Amino acid sequence: MRRIQAGNVLSAFGLGFTVPYLYLYVAQVRNLGAGTAGAVLAVFAMAALVVLPFTGRAIDRRGPLPVLVGAALLAAAGALGMGLAGSVPTVVGSAALLGAGTAVMQPALATMIVWCSPTATRTRAFATQFFLQNLGLGVGGLIGGQLVDESRPGSFLLLFSIEAAMFLVLAGIAATVTMPRTPSIGQAPKDEKSRGGLRALLGHRAMVQLCVLGFVLFFACYGQFESGLAAYGTEAAGIEPSALGMALAANTAVIVAAQFLVLRFVERRRRTRVIAWVGLIWTVAWLIAGYAGLGHGSQAMATAAFIATYGLFGLGEAMLSPTVAPLVADLAPESMVGQYNSAFALVKQLALAVGPAVGGPMGAALHGPYIVTFVLFSLGITVLALRLGRKLTPAQDHPYLVAKSRVVARHRPERAVETAA
Repeated sequence: MRRIQAGNVLSAFGLGFTVPYLYLYVAQVRNLGAGTAGAVLAVFAMAALVVLPFTGRAIDRRGPLPVLVGAALLAAAGALGMGLAGSVPTVVGSAALLGAGTAVMQPALATMIVWCSPTATRTRAFATQFFLQNLGLGVGGLIGGQLVDESRPGSFLLLFSIEAAMFLVLAGIAATVTMPRTPSIGQAPKDEKSRGGLRALLGHRAMVQLCVLGFVLFFACYGQFESGLAAYGTEAAGIEPSALGMALAANTAVIVAAQFLVLRFVERRRRTRVIAWVGLIWTVAWLIAGYAGLGHGSQAMATAAFIATYGLFGLGEAMLSPTVAPLVADLAPESMVGQYNSAFALVKQLALAVGPAVGGPMGAALHGPYIVTFVLFSLGITVLALRLGRKLTPAQDHPYLVAKSRVVARHRPERAVETAA
């Protein structure tokens, strides 16, 4: 588990080095124009949507370890290619490799954590992963910002080379991990094999509800950070661009500071109730953002309110990390953990693609409707979470009680649960 978490923080560190500067690098340093830079960001996201539907079955058939090593090598090739690229085809192709590789890493790492952690420690393991990811992204972005220089293309080559090296180190660390044995698809029960992976997942109503909830979560939060909410802050609230950087820094700082403080609170409560509380916290965050855009207070008050909005989002994220990802794992049959993790990663990627497309124009021009829309989405998180709680077994929704009673949580098909009821 320590090696997996070390690889996780290294990959996040590498991404933090370059992702914030992709647009600047393509548009200005390589002089390929804003259109090409936008296309590169779109390809980076679309590559994830292409590969994720196939990732889960590969993880369950071959195991997460070879999939992670292959993804890390793919991402390393993409990062190095991006640093050397000087034409539109090469920069777009490198973005596709980098986007595909980093997307596949997510469900592979999540599945490795599931395989290496019992139900009693899984919540803490995923909280640690999220903490290290944010720490790695923050430190990487901070150091990368000190090294980057628009007038020196060589500084960007250094950034992308360091990112490629981090992915190669991740592959090396992963290759040294000995994974515990777990059932493969070939050992799955006959009823699971006959229904097929996607069909079984779509027939699992609790997982479908969790995917819908996940889409709303990511759409209303991550999908707005650097698009709709940033546009709203600068246009409606008059926030300076430098204050946006402070707000994002406050978000990361709250996550890093609060992650293990909220963990005890989260561990002892039903997961769906915690998610419901996140919806209420984010509702308050959007209302504070609405206040920042009213224009009645001073510029300092508007800036402080905007920073507080991002801070509250960070608090909600810290509460979600030990609840949502472990819940996906506990809902999955043993032979389909990779497919469930990949499906949820695909939902997240879809939300991150749709979120900026919807929120960006609204945040820039429709200030009042934008705030109202996402207040309603945040309240919807609370409603969806409480409804999901009715579909879960006590072991899935409150694993802390199971750990105290030393009962191992196991997946039970819905028909069996309903029959028992």
